[in-house]
Amino acid sequence: MTAPWYRFDEETLILDVRVQPGSSRDEVAGIYGNRLKIRIAARPVDNAANLRLRGFLAKEFGVSPGRVRLVFGQGHRDKRVAVARPARLPAWLSSDPD
Repeated sequence: MTAPWYRFDEETLILDVRVQPGSSRDEVAGIYGNRLKIRIAARPVDNAANLRLRGFLAKEFGVSPGRVRLVFGQGHRDKRVAVARPARLPAWLSSDPD
């Protein structure tokens, strides 16, 4: 169970993602280079897309949004996200979402 877009650092999951804001729904959309592509149904205005991304990932990993943080990429589509102690691992993490 490994891919270039994620790794574990002790109990924290590190994800490299490419975010497509302004989508019709929140979803994992496949692989974009060495990143996981995630579509988010929020515009990149006033941090709305970043907040929605954190909420989406929190739901996927069964944690509170406070356990999901942006490590870098606040104002960019390419981001690194840390999920502290994920409660569950979604099926798309261990399979190729393409």
